[in-house]
Amino acid sequence: MRKDKTIFVILHIVNTIFIKMVSSNKTVNQIKAMYVLGDSSVDCGENTLFFPFLLNNLSLHPCDGPPSAILPHLLAKKIGLPYPIPFYSQNGSTEVLLRGVNLGSTGATIMSNPTNSVLQSLNQQLRQAFEIFQLLQLELGQETATNFIQSSTLFYLSFGKDDYIDIFRSKSAKSPGSNETQVSRILVDQMTNAIQYLYGSSVRKFVFMGILPLGCAPRFSQWTNNAVSGGGHSGDRVVCADEINNLILEYNAFLENRIISLNVELADAQLIFCDVYRMMMEIIKNPNAYGFENVNSACCGIGMDNGMSGCMSMNMVCKNPSTYVWWDLFNPGRVVSSLLADSAWSGQLLPDICRPTTLQKLVFS
Repeated sequence: MRKDKTIFVILHIVNTIFIKMVSSNKTVNQIKAMYVLGDSSVDCGENTLFFPFLLNNLSLHPCDGPPSAILPHLLAKKIGLPYPIPFYSQNGSTEVLLRGVNLGSTGATIMSNPTNSVLQSLNQQLRQAFEIFQLLQLELGQETATNFIQSSTLFYLSFGKDDYIDIFRSKSAKSPGSNETQVSRILVDQMTNAIQYLYGSSVRKFVFMGILPLGCAPRFSQWTNNAVSGGGHSGDRVVCADEINNLILEYNAFLENRIISLNVELADAQLIFCDVYRMMMEIIKNPNAYGFENVNSACCGIGMDNGMSGCMSMNMVCKNPSTYVWWDLFNPGRVVSSLLADSAWSGQLLPDICRPTTLQKLVFS
């Protein structure tokens, strides 16, 4: 009798665990592939034809180490997915496409660049995504492909950084005018069109990354630092170019507000906005709290603060890259990207970076 009772207790416990597992089925990760669209924030040059010959004075080594140093790859790892293979490295096989693809390209802009048609604009990357959709439909059948795209994919978009770099590096960069506000609205309108196109192609889960504070990057913060201290710095504190950061904040606000609206308008779609700007400003304002010693200079580059030109040789790399906020003239280093990934994934370190929910909750919903 005692033996039977023991068996009953064990079976009861197992049954209880099983019921809990079934009831918590919503926590099962349904994402099988991550597709990335974007600019230099998602690509280290692997997906940009003739890089770096077309991008003079940007880095030959735009990422701190291997591709795993950039944000989308760090987040793919957290999701439990392989790093999305660059579009120009995949062979078109269904097996490869079903694991996710990185369509992003260094130098890519939201608006097509008439002076450099080789750079992969937003529309060009959307066409590549459509090619992938067509290949999946041919290989899997339309219904199976549609179900896969709708229920098992996550689309990660990070654009705008290179649009604004082009604007700020132009002749009128030091005196942005009111037309930049119109540019911000136009760029967000183009992003909205992309969302609606992807939604019409059955995509339902989206992650949008805001633009980082370019006004604090070594290339642009020099404008303000030169004015404030005759070419030096205000102590160990970086003085950011407010006129640049204000435009970045404006774009980010427009994009987030549009995403809020689309979450209501698009049935069963889930879109989140991740505020990269806010997280990086927290690090820039409180570097010691996060283990950083240098917030002014790039770890690798040429010129004052290594911010006049990019990282042309790994022999130029600083001794302790992990203590630098910036890797080169425009890009954050590996440690900063890791902190951003932790916050975007679960709200660790700084909550509410991704809104209206974390990436983790989006993936497991």
